[in-house]
Amino acid sequence: MKLVSFVRKNDSREEVGILREDRVLPLVELGYAYATMNELILRSTPEERAAMAAAAGEGLPLDAVTLLSPIPRPLQDVLCLGLNYYDHAAEASGFSKDAFGVELAAPIFFSKRVAYSQGSGAPIPAHRDLTEKLDFENELAVVIGRDADNISEAEAGDYVFGYTILNDVSAREVQTKHKQWYFGKSLEGFCPMGPCLVTADEFSFPPALRISTTLNGKLRQDSSTSLLIHSIPEIISTLSRGMVLRAGSIIATGTPKGVLMGDADPRFLQPGDEICCAIEGIGELINRVE
Repeated sequence: MKLVSFVRKNDSREEVGILREDRVLPLVELGYAYATMNELILRSTPEERAAMAAAAGEGLPLDAVTLLSPIPRPLQDVLCLGLNYYDHAAEASGFSKDAFGVELAAPIFFSKRVAYSQGSGAPIPAHRDLTEKLDFENELAVVIGRDADNISEAEAGDYVFGYTILNDVSAREVQTKHKQWYFGKSLEGFCPMGPCLVTADEFSFPPALRISTTLNGKLRQDSSTSLLIHSIPEIISTLSRGMVLRAGSIIATGTPKGVLMGDADPRFLQPGDEICCAIEGIGELINRVE
């Protein structure tokens, strides 16, 4: 089931619905009172979600709504994996060995501040007062469905609610200047997500999906989530051993090779550039720099 957050073109009220090809079926029309995706994640049962997936309804045409990020207001900072594909680790080390030339034996975790996540079609602010080295990172994001406390890798799949696409937008010189990645990853508008949140039952676990990115129509990234250095079960289990991984948590699992900082003479993102992040079975997250 593909879940979306949206507003109707004649109403500013946020709603949750089911995306079916070119139509959106609002949950309110099915009798469910979940006003936000966070409420749905925290309160719905597997039985309810199965009933939603099977429900019939005409719904609304896509041109009658504006799709938002599936989770416009994350409950916590996004948890991120750094250098979690070998080929990306190599290109990052070439850009700055001091910042990125690290051991990969254990997962590299950092967090990304997100007050509001914009959806597909919404702009990415250029922040030209702070950065001239704006970059993209297409990532499979995992959304946790129930509190995970000291769980094993074998149990990890039972705690996943679903998956979406996350563009981990990064200001590279800010990222390296501060000797850690938090600020350079956390400027306003640096966490587009979408176009939908696909429930975990739609994929095998862990999902092995094609992940690709085009910049102004040119293919930049083309890989598979099967190539993660540290797998989704390992990531979830590792985090849960030292903290309670709360329901609603979002984990960005890392990006493959092809980001701009990997070029010999990078031309970083400029206003007007369009980034299309795609993941098999989820869709396309498209944003333009402004």
